Amino acid sequence: MAKGWLKAIAETPRLQSTVRIVGLVDVNPQAATALAEAFQLKDVVIGSDLETVLAKTSADVVFDVVIPAARHSVVSTGLRLGCHVLSEKPMAVSLEEGLDLVARAEKAGRIHAVVQNRRFISGVRRMRAFLDSGAIGELTGIHCDFFIGAHFGGFREAMDNVLLLDMAIHTFDAARFVADKTPLAVYCHESNPKGSWYGRDAAADAIFEFSDDVTFTYRGSWCAEGANTSWESQWRIIGTKGTLLWDGADAFQAHRVVGNDGFLRDLEPVNVPELADDAQTHGHASVISDFIAAIRDGSEPETASNDNIKSLAMVFAAIESARSRQRVTIQNRTV
Repeated sequence: MAKGWLKAIAETPRLQSTVRIVGLVDVNPQAATALAEAFQLKDVVIGSDLETVLAKTSADVVFDVVIPAARHSVVSTGLRLGCHVLSEKPMAVSLEEGLDLVARAEKAGRIHAVVQNRRFISGVRRMRAFLDSGAIGELTGIHCDFFIGAHFGGFREAMDNVLLLDMAIHTFDAARFVADKTPLAVYCHESNPKGSWYGRDAAADAIFEFSDDVTFTYRGSWCAEGANTSWESQWRIIGTKGTLLWDGADAFQAHRVVGNDGFLRDLEPVNVPELADDAQTHGHASVISDFIAAIRDGSEPETASNDNIKSLAMVFAAIESARSRQRVTIQNRTV
């Protein structure tokens, strides 16, 4: 993921002019050295201890790209030493740790934000704009399918709740953004299907209750071979007057009802407008740009941790529901 972040910075002119990498920290310094060489980073301090490298560099920002188990320590150190911090997702390995980081950022007077790069994908923004236009009436339901046979190796294949915690967080956050509703409760079932190469929890099915009687459903698996969906999931968004479909890539299709007669009402296609040039977004680059802009002008980034905690609460409520086989409420968990 560090390569992905550095690539986004290197390929985005406005970031090239505002971000200078001054240090790289890794438990394996040789890996940091190799990364510096790959991106031709000159005069960077390399080390295995974050606090030491921050002292040597006087950095303003920490880009946190560590595995989830190390996140709380890294973010806490960065905030304590006066840095703004942009973290990979998930923002914490428990809701309690996430709430603690929100409190630490507020106490330090620094920005802590999370790389929810999926909500900065143009297709997701396009869905939100289309819904906001009222073209298919009022939102009643969002339904997402995610099925990919992903052979990562490494730490993911040993993680508990690997799909919900490491991947579904993207779709949950995007659904919360698209719906512009508050998640209230969830019922979830986790499983590890036959033939899975994961230790456990590679598949999940969840039903979320959102405010204003909106339902969000998620069906997903990281060990489903034979017909991969997009990494962004396949979406069906239902309104009171019609439906929007998005394949998670380039194909949008929308229809709405015309007329009042017949067992199945007649439909008409509805154009799903492209985003205007000034509304286009580009994943990681847009998240980082939003974060840097917030530091410069004192605003709050879209994925600030005090908002992203609501998406994390969806994940941990789903995990709790899967364990208890009960409906779990989400309200007030982030207060």
